[in-house]
Amino acid sequence: MKGTGSSGGGLGGEEAGIALVGVHSDYPRYTEERGLGGGHLCKGNSLGSSSNLNLSGKQKPNVGYRLGRRKALFEKRKRISDYALVMGMFGIVIMVIENELWGAGVYTKTSLYSIGLKTLISVSTVILLGLIVAYHALEVQLFMIDNCADDWRIAMTWQRISQISMELGICAIHPVPGQHFFLWQTKLANKGGELCSRWVPYDVTLSLPMFLRLYLICRVMLLHSKLFTDASSRSIGALNRINFNTRFVLKTLMTICPGTVLLVFMVSLWIIASWTMRQCERFHDEDHANLLNSMWLIAITFLSVGFGDIVPNTYCGRGIAVTTGIMGAGCTALLVAVLSRKMELTRAEKHVHNFMMDTQLTKRLKNAAANVLRETWLIYKHTRLVKRVNAGRVRTHQRKFLLAIYALRKVKMDQRKLMDNANTITDMAKTQNTVYEIVSDMSSRYDALEDRLVALEDKLGTLQEQVELLPELLSRCITQHALGQTGNKDSNTGNTGGAGNTITNSASNPISMSESRRNFLHPESAAIIPSNPTALSHSRSVPPTLATSSSPCSSYQWPASPILPPISSRTPHLVPEPLHPSTSS
Repeated sequence: MKGTGSSGGGLGGEEAGIALVGVHSDYPRYTEERGLGGGHLCKGNSLGSSSNLNLSGKQKPNVGYRLGRRKALFEKRKRISDYALVMGMFGIVIMVIENELWGAGVYTKTSLYSIGLKTLISVSTVILLGLIVAYHALEVQLFMIDNCADDWRIAMTWQRISQISMELGICAIHPVPGQHFFLWQTKLANKGGELCSRWVPYDVTLSLPMFLRLYLICRVMLLHSKLFTDASSRSIGALNRINFNTRFVLKTLMTICPGTVLLVFMVSLWIIASWTMRQCERFHDEDHANLLNSMWLIAITFLSVGFGDIVPNTYCGRGIAVTTGIMGAGCTALLVAVLSRKMELTRAEKHVHNFMMDTQLTKRLKNAAANVLRETWLIYKHTRLVKRVNAGRVRTHQRKFLLAIYALRKVKMDQRKLMDNANTITDMAKTQNTVYEIVSDMSSRYDALEDRLVALEDKLGTLQEQVELLPELLSRCITQHALGQTGNKDSNTGNTGGAGNTITNSASNPISMSESRRNFLHPESAAIIPSNPTALSHSRSVPPTLATSSSPCSSYQWPASPILPPISSRTPHLVPEPLHPSTSS
């Protein structure tokens, strides 16, 4: 079982993206792995099956193999599409030649030349049908590779089946060899509704649908487009969710070379519609027997003019005329759009034009303002500075004054319109760049402020740690100071020689380290006098009268503070009443 698991893991490592749609996978099935003894797995069978798979060479292809296979299928599909287009165009050209030779009376439908040409058309049609089937077979194979499918029937959806059937039906229509006629009866619109019946060969109805094979041109354009064949462009399109189809390729061509595309389309439509109109109408009306008359009718219909000198009589010709009119309206709209795009100024030209217009408007504004000032001065001159007022001249200057004001207003309005028209996409782009720079500056300042706040927070943390250590340091300093004072007192007592007044050492001192720290942290409790007045020998709040004559503190006078007055003057309520020492020795 371990061997089976390891082999399965190796296969899974080679093909990590195996799909769930695989039906005939190379892995042994669940029922085949089971043995006959109680449903346990048979180690020998599984190992044997895996060895058979390795020996037979039917391992699952990895991703690299699939990519190489996919590239080869792409190239093969492109070549098959090219061959199909060649066969389709070959059939159309032979069909046109055969109809023109028969229409000119070179031969009849029963001649060997006609049969030979129609046979070539039939052979090219059969080859074309085979190429179309091969093309769709390659499409199915590509679908199987892209989706890791093992059964080709998964790719055969109703949409694909309908597309294949439609293409085969369109490409299968062609004139068959032989002489086959039918009676075509119609009313002549240009001859008062006269009925006209003619024997027409079936080749007319079978030849016109052959132009539908031109859809193969769009397929070849798609497969040969750089946007479709380039891996980088396809990757970018996949990231942007763009479907590379014929519509996208045509839009790209209309963007790159719109004039060429429209010209080729309009000329091709004009020629094909003229020839088909001639084929439909030449059996009933002699005017349409000339190709130039049919081209005149198609051109007038295409441009939506319609003089009415030549009209179609059959329903076939009328249908072609309606289709031509619809195509003409669409092409006219596209032509107007292309011309308007070509006539539009570029970005640099717009900037130059706006600058020149702004300069001219500035000059006109100055001239209009100068005219207003001049006419104002002339009106004042001819009304106040002359002995005799000339009413006619004053009215003339007043009229010119009003015209100058109107001209000034018009120039200002033109300047406002120019400023409004200058607010284009370019200005929006500049505004966007300015806003982006401002936001970037604000972001950098915010980052700097954040760094300074972080540094300040670190300093505050360090300061807090130092403050927390300060009470311990102060208590240690006070203790050392008290011990130093006690040592000084001991030395002073030893020098005087008083045997009965010796002070005990620090070990017998009643004030401990904890009590000193408590007195430092709570000074209000330190002001309370204990029962032993000698315990406060180091406190400044104890008056000198508290110490007895035998106390060593009586000989020590605390100096007054150089900054603050004595405690008795600052806080008299904290100083207790003087205690008189006992009169005993």
